[in-house]
Amino acid sequence: MEEINSTQKRRSKVKTFFSWVLLILVLVLGGVIYFKYYFVFGEGVKSGYLNYAVKKGNLFKTYEGKLIQEGFGSGRTGTITSNEFVFSIESDSIFRLLETNSGKFFDLHYKEYHGVLPWRGHTKYIVDKIIQMK
Repeated sequence: MEEINSTQKRRSKVKTFFSWVLLILVLVLGGVIYFKYYFVFGEGVKSGYLNYAVKKGNLFKTYEGKLIQEGFGSGRTGTITSNEFVFSIESDSIFRLLETNSGKFFDLHYKEYHGVLPWRGHTKYIVDKIIQMK
């Protein structure tokens, strides 16, 4: 009888240990996923002329856009390219306003994430507000 109680206690301790390990792994995995895909790494404002605003995607249709910023950047060696800001758009209403005003000068507020989610857009930069349009 004593052997059975000892074996049951051992099994119970092993079960408790693996339950704690599983709980810790789930919490760590949840934290990593949150940090990678939902934690706002940075936010700011970019200004430039709106080159395009499109709705695209194979499975998830998302809103995408590109600003051409004033000034020049360095592309490949020996070439000059314009500074471009490629972004995804958070809402339908922002997309409609951008889509109907292509070519105008915009100040756009954006949030930057560490990772890209397919239903959020193709980039880690998500425009959530239009500050100004000229």
